Amino acid sequence: MKTYEITLKPNSGFGTPLKGDTIFGHICWQAAYDPGLFGKSIGQLLSDYKTDPFLIVSSAFFKIETNGTTVRILKRPDVPLYKIFDLSGKTKKDLIKERKVLKGKRWMKIPHNQRIESLKIVEYVSDNELIEEIISDSEETKRIRLLVSEFTQPHNTINRLTNTTGEGRFAPFELDQNIFFPGILLIIYVGIREDIDIKQVQMALKRIGDMGFGRDASTGLGKFDVISAVETNLFEMGSTNSNACYTLSPSVPEKDIFSHTYFTPFTRFGRHGDILAKSSNPFKNPIIMADEGAVFVPVNMENTLKKPYIGVGVSELSKAQPVTVAQGYSLYIPVYVEV
Repeated sequence: MKTYEITLKPNSGFGTPLKGDTIFGHICWQAAYDPGLFGKSIGQLLSDYKTDPFLIVSSAFFKIETNGTTVRILKRPDVPLYKIFDLSGKTKKDLIKERKVLKGKRWMKIPHNQRIESLKIVEYVSDNELIEEIISDSEETKRIRLLVSEFTQPHNTINRLTNTTGEGRFAPFELDQNIFFPGILLIIYVGIREDIDIKQVQMALKRIGDMGFGRDASTGLGKFDVISAVETNLFEMGSTNSNACYTLSPSVPEKDIFSHTYFTPFTRFGRHGDILAKSSNPFKNPIIMADEGAVFVPVNMENTLKKPYIGVGVSELSKAQPVTVAQGYSLYIPVYVEV
């Protein structure tokens, strides 16, 4: 399996978070409508998905330029704070104060060509600290203090009999969307099987970006451009003395493979998209996953390193479409964590 880093430029707000399993689902719909996209039908692509996935997609992270250096901004690992920060020699009062500050440092900076040798020597930063590095001189950006801001958009539905809003289905309502810091770039990592070409994945993403990703795409949300795709090796970003896996998308880890697990539970209440969204039963069975940023310590790291991904393919999710699968796989970066 080859791994690529794909750079995206958001052009609008997003109604749906850019998580790996959701992006994978969108690409599958592109393959379903255009069998020529990957040279195979969606049925052929998914026929051996549980043993040999044709595609694995990460969640979206950030990429910034600071001091002439490209820096990747990944989610802080979901491990206890004492495993990534030095909290020794502090009083209980100091720990309470500092813990609040450290919890705000929810991003880790990975400069280009620099390895994550240990989770304790990585630089962790807050939204404010990151924005201070990338902020421009314009008054507009000086007021922004978050990389991703939540914006509430009011909507109206007009009753054509009265030419105004009203009650019930005609009552005004609000929907939330996520707005990214102006000019910031996003990156996703994709792992592709040998029979898949990265240009095919780029084309699928371009179509998604043109049409819109996720909720309310028809009203202008979810638009992005595909800037570039560069082959990369995630293992070269990680530790040379690794004992754990830092995941890049929500995943369903295999049983009896890991001795220690650190993660934030994420429940995917899946719903079919496209034409199946209007079916008699558009809802999928819920899946409890480990959110991106999880750290799994394998019983046998040497065996785990034989594959660039962990997790399982999830099936038996839908009564409306029995062949439906969900991406329970995740690409990972090998890291070292004190156990």
